[in-house]
Amino acid sequence: MFRPLEVYVGLRYTRAKRRNHFISFISLTSMLGIALGVTALVTVLSVMNGFERELRERILGMASHATISGTDGSLVRWSGLIDQARAHPDVVGVAPYVQAEAMLNRGGAVRGALVRGVLPETEPEVSEIDRFMEEGSMDSLHPGEFNVLLGIGLARALGARVGTKVTLIAPTATVTPAGVLPRLRRFTVTGIFKVDHGQFDSALAVTHVADAARLFQLGERVSGLRIKLNDMFDAPRISKELAASFGGRYWVRDWTQHNANFFRALKTEKTVMFVILTLIVAVAAFNIVSTLVMVVTDKESDIAILRTLGASPASVMVIFIVQGTLIGLIGTLLGMLGGVTLASNVETVVPAIESVFGMKFLPPDIYYISEVPSDMRWPDVFLISGVAFIMSMLATVYPAWRASRTQPAEALRYE
Repeated sequence: MFRPLEVYVGLRYTRAKRRNHFISFISLTSMLGIALGVTALVTVLSVMNGFERELRERILGMASHATISGTDGSLVRWSGLIDQARAHPDVVGVAPYVQAEAMLNRGGAVRGALVRGVLPETEPEVSEIDRFMEEGSMDSLHPGEFNVLLGIGLARALGARVGTKVTLIAPTATVTPAGVLPRLRRFTVTGIFKVDHGQFDSALAVTHVADAARLFQLGERVSGLRIKLNDMFDAPRISKELAASFGGRYWVRDWTQHNANFFRALKTEKTVMFVILTLIVAVAAFNIVSTLVMVVTDKESDIAILRTLGASPASVMVIFIVQGTLIGLIGTLLGMLGGVTLASNVETVVPAIESVFGMKFLPPDIYYISEVPSDMRWPDVFLISGVAFIMSMLATVYPAWRASRTQPAEALRYE
């Protein structure tokens, strides 16, 4: 039967008395080890969450939360679909687009590009391209003028600036009396944008939807509709609802499908980092094992006296479980406090360290994201703390079992 005596003795053993200061020092280092492990794990996962959030916002600032397209890759009567999509309560914006691969040429430079035709009046409803403009504006896209906006990497590769002429070569061909000729058109660069993501900066060219449809011989058709939602994390559910409302006649895809491999890689990296850093906590938990083993050895005579006074093996076992659990609990709570504090102030702490040492951790000329972001999530904090505490409790089992097996006669023989 569990009694307060076990708790009292277990708590008493955690404090130093006369000759066992070294054991208490080991107990203190075990607490600090767990605290440092939990702090590091909370901070690192928060920073990884921050990078994931930044990348997601940058990608979805140019991509869409969901798209609607026909089974053949195009839409004919798309104006009615816009009204039908807008009727959904979670849809905040809908815009048509034309998208196809092509070649861009200027002088001797040739680059492959993803050409996206947009409607400047409705495009701000579904993307934030204006926020990423380095030069020019999306308002420069007018039907029939064949203007184009280039990603900064693509513009550099072509040696193009605002006002430069580039030749866009479509993959479709035109049949003439002289033979089959490629379709090409001269475009004027009227803007350059920088998203800080290679998928867009090095390969995307944006023009007016009418000019793109004319170049790719779509007529009145478009490639599809781009949709922005109230909550992008509800995209899979809303996509299914929209597909059902269309009677299955159109293909509705969400951002989790378009970028599935990228975000799956981020999730895998985060999981691997969690496992690696958990080993720090495991090392601290093993320190608890060594601490309790030394305590059991040091307290053999005390254990024997307790046994002769009527304490059962289970009571002795609980005494040392209480001691080890207390070490783990204090270390976990200190780690939670340190981790939450550090993760919540990364944006302040990192610049301060950079100013002290006169260095930049993420130089803007090398890295897409030059500031260290942080996104602390309480479920992660509770998961890390729970794992650390459970490992600490498991570390107490063997030393406590060993203490319960102490034989009073053997322990007191030479006393």
